[in-house]
Amino acid sequence: MKIKILRKDGMELSFSVEGISPGFANALRRIMIGEVPTMAIEWVDFKKNDSVLPDEIIANRLGQIPLTFDKKAYNLPSECKCEGKGCSRCQVELILKERGPKIVYAEDLKSKAKDVKPVFGKIPIVELFEDEELQFEAIAQLGLGKEHAKWQAAVVGYNYEGDKFIFNVESVSGLSPEEIVISAAEILENKMKEFQKALNKLK
Repeated sequence: MKIKILRKDGMELSFSVEGISPGFANALRRIMIGEVPTMAIEWVDFKKNDSVLPDEIIANRLGQIPLTFDKKAYNLPSECKCEGKGCSRCQVELILKERGPKIVYAEDLKSKAKDVKPVFGKIPIVELFEDEELQFEAIAQLGLGKEHAKWQAAVVGYNYEGDKFIFNVESVSGLSPEEIVISAAEILENKMKEFQKALNKLK
């Protein structure tokens, strides 16, 4: 197998891979999209919402805001020692308390963890007019893109050119494209090990 970086530009990465099958390339692509854990807001408790948008619409917008996070610091709720009940190892609280007139942006979210914050601060959430208020507490946690699009790590495509595959990876999460590729490769390796163990049991 031979890997070559072709282009690296912020949230985008292009690389070529030689010596792999179409099945391997497709498995890697699917894992990068749907099985690399990312951080996103899952629960929102509204204390006050005088805006023109209902709670459900604002909650949906919040879920689509990509968040940075230290991937070594958090567990998937299903794999956490708290068994998904909620602790500092599997969830982070973000709060917001704003009063109009103003446009509320992602950067107005106040996180209880220094490593968890919006990737892009100027994502608009809602416009508040004179004397309108918006207050809520939100919980962000790790999840997988195959469970919900808000946890999708990247947009990934590839082309087959002669004897090599050209991958294009654009991060849509708080992970760099390099981190996504490496995590996907590790996940694929673990899947192969589990498959080998299952085969050995059949002997």
